[in-house]
Amino acid sequence: MVDVLVIGGGNAALCAALMAREAGASVLLLESAPPEWRGGNSQHTRNLRCMHDAPQDVLIDAYPEEEYWQDLLKVTGGLTNEHLARLTIRASSDCRDWMRRHGVHFQPPLSGALHVARTNAFFMGGGKALVNAYYRSAEKLGIQIRYNATVNRLDIQDGRFVAAYAGKERIEARTCVLAAGGFESNRKWLREAWGQNADGEWPADNFLIRGTAFNKGVLLKHMLDEHGADSIGDATQAHMVAIDARAPLYDGGICTRIDCVSLGVVVNKQARRFYDEGEDFWPKRYAIWGRLVAQQPGQTGYSIIDAKAIGRFMPPVFPGVKADSLSELARKLGLDETTFMQTLNDYNAACRTGTFDHTVLDDCHTEGVLPAKTHWARPLDTAPFYGYALKPGITFTYLGLKVNDQAAVHFGGQPSHNLFVAGEMMAGNVLGKGYTAGVGMSIGTAFGRIAGTQAAQAAVNQGARLAAA
Repeated sequence: MVDVLVIGGGNAALCAALMAREAGASVLLLESAPPEWRGGNSQHTRNLRCMHDAPQDVLIDAYPEEEYWQDLLKVTGGLTNEHLARLTIRASSDCRDWMRRHGVHFQPPLSGALHVARTNAFFMGGGKALVNAYYRSAEKLGIQIRYNATVNRLDIQDGRFVAAYAGKERIEARTCVLAAGGFESNRKWLREAWGQNADGEWPADNFLIRGTAFNKGVLLKHMLDEHGADSIGDATQAHMVAIDARAPLYDGGICTRIDCVSLGVVVNKQARRFYDEGEDFWPKRYAIWGRLVAQQPGQTGYSIIDAKAIGRFMPPVFPGVKADSLSELARKLGLDETTFMQTLNDYNAACRTGTFDHTVLDDCHTEGVLPAKTHWARPLDTAPFYGYALKPGITFTYLGLKVNDQAAVHFGGQPSHNLFVAGEMMAGNVLGKGYTAGVGMSIGTAFGRIAGTQAAQAAVNQGARLAAA
């Protein structure tokens, strides 16, 4: 019998497997995807949000615990467990040396992401390189890895893990770590969670999935419905980004994100603005825009910029619709020209341009227009003009399993002694809503490492009890 069974194949699962193996446990990892699609959403990541009290190689200045906590508190609106959040934050300060030992390399941010040079450490080669490095290390350490191994149910008795079923195969283990992702690629579950809106639309039908097609939430639903595991979070809350409407249904990743929102305006299908585009720095706001667009008619928005914005944001993979005038742009985007021009003229007239600086919360704002734009408000008056159609792009869901600081799954308020959870399946403990760049990887890394360590220790304890018996 294997000591530790890890179910999942992304960052959190790999961190758990590696830590358990380093602690001396035998480990079997089950990845539902084939080798070429391994890694879950982690293959699409770019960076890790890191606490640090002084400059560190690729990280400039300092990003102390309290500032990190305040950033997280702000974006979640207080929907977070402070104890677990601070545990995540502190763990981010000392994990990178361990990551390097397993082959992960870091680099300074590229020009389009300089605003997070102080807070986020970027992976050289991106998330795919990180995932590949961890798999190489796992293989060298003797961790057993099986692909195309979808686990659909567990045998749990009185809160104790006994076995997992991959199809008809029963796999026993002394302990288990669940790290199989959320339910973001389960259209049926998303539809149930979001329901119909006042216009009779099913918003989830228009969602694109930024990441893997393999995160169906099978184990999460099984744990909640069949075993009554304690839950955390709201099924409609998620890391959800406004992405290019031309993106593929799955695995579009970072290159489909539209990052020029704060440099212009966003309108809906009715050609009206609906939210403050300059509310805060983009890394703290990009993940609310998917939800905002999801609440608009047809789950569609349009990001509008002029020539002044070019070169100030990470260019997406597809070029925007280009026009020599705003009225021409409205026609090309299929928007009502009269309403569009009224919206843009009202916005332009309301701009109070001070000293524009996209790296700070500047004094360029609007007056006398709703919604207001509080920063980086400049008239859109310089041709050519560009428009990007937007759709909600869901990254991962926040409904998950409730945990303590040992990453234990809970049943009726009591922690399991041999069943642990990490990554998206428990991220809702820290992320009740909202997001800030890189924190998902911080959560997955912290709780993956904790879960692996705890699982290995629990396996040792169980082995000792059996030997004594």
